[in-house]
Amino acid sequence: MHDRLFEAALGIVPPWSVVGVRFDEASKVLTVGIDFTAGSRFAVDGAMGDHPVHDTVTKTYRHLNFFQHECVLEVRTPRVKLPDGSVRLVKPPFAGKLSGFTLLFEALVLMLAPQMPFAAVARIVGISAYRVLAICRRYVALALRDADFSQVKALAIDETSRARGHDYITLAADALQRRVLAVAVGREAKTVAAIACELAERGCAPEQIVSVSIDMSPAFIKGCTDELPNARITFDKFHVVWHANAAVDKMRRIEQRANKSLKGLRWSLLKDRSSLRPEAAADLDALIARMSTVRTARAWSYKEQLREILERKQINVVRDMLKHWCTCVMRSKVDPMKEVASMVRRHLEGIVAWAQTRQTNGFLEALNGLFQAAKRRARGFASFATIRTVIFLIAGKLDFAAVNPHAR
Repeated sequence: MHDRLFEAALGIVPPWSVVGVRFDEASKVLTVGIDFTAGSRFAVDGAMGDHPVHDTVTKTYRHLNFFQHECVLEVRTPRVKLPDGSVRLVKPPFAGKLSGFTLLFEALVLMLAPQMPFAAVARIVGISAYRVLAICRRYVALALRDADFSQVKALAIDETSRARGHDYITLAADALQRRVLAVAVGREAKTVAAIACELAERGCAPEQIVSVSIDMSPAFIKGCTDELPNARITFDKFHVVWHANAAVDKMRRIEQRANKSLKGLRWSLLKDRSSLRPEAAADLDALIARMSTVRTARAWSYKEQLREILERKQINVVRDMLKHWCTCVMRSKVDPMKEVASMVRRHLEGIVAWAQTRQTNGFLEALNGLFQAAKRRARGFASFATIRTVIFLIAGKLDFAAVNPHAR
């Protein structure tokens, strides 16, 4: 009776059946024996039809715990003889994608892995962190193998640090679906070439990309121009305003040496006024009122003007207003903001494109924060392969259910 109960609990169906259950009290391991009906014939991948059993081998699969106890399936597994004389091992329907685990066990690992370090998952499920990583790598590889990127038209490309110093990786994401599509080492023009090659292998031809959002890195600009010939480059307003904010802070630090009233105003100057507390807003208003004598206030005003221009959606209006803004800034004495004006002039068309595409890398910036948090929790990742796996687990939106029906 208890064999039938375990069959129902494990989802074992004919010709497979449970043939015995034993519990080792010393090791706290529950072992479930599984066999098949004599005379059964089995199919194997790559060979048509069902084939007779040649011999059997015993295979062990780690399954989900029963209560608090480790559970192992001990399976008498058939090998079948094919018409060409070769002998193949049958894979039971409950066997996972990595040797030695069931599909349900691997589904549990996949559920936990995006939320916590591999070492923490290993402690919960009772296997080594190396095996947890191996499961995740296997599923990422299988899901990417079956992924179809043929409908991707717009990309967002950004870099993130993988270690201290200047060690970077570059991410390419579907700008509409907001899912990571490719990961490559470095942040050079050749990195974009590597990404284009990886996408092409999954049905996304470089010629089909009509829009790409990047920062103003010369390497990214060259890489996108060379490798994505039909893509319109967009520099989203958040990158542009970031440069303007940096110029405001640079001007503040210069003037702060002589004007101590500017000390402590850094965050007030960088935030939107509407988000400031009343006392901080009052200090900012007082600073703006002294605009004729304080260049930091003028820099802040130019920054706000730039932000307002980039809110508009008429391309020709935005282009004309940006040109006028650059002329005004270049005639001022706010040197840090002149650098921003020069940058805007050099990249005018890419900035103007934002008015139409409204394409942003903001979600990649948020992903960068998630990845860096995961890296800190895991005390770093040793290899690029591991980093790539983690990123796809967090933000790849891969269809693991197509690989394992229990992975939802």
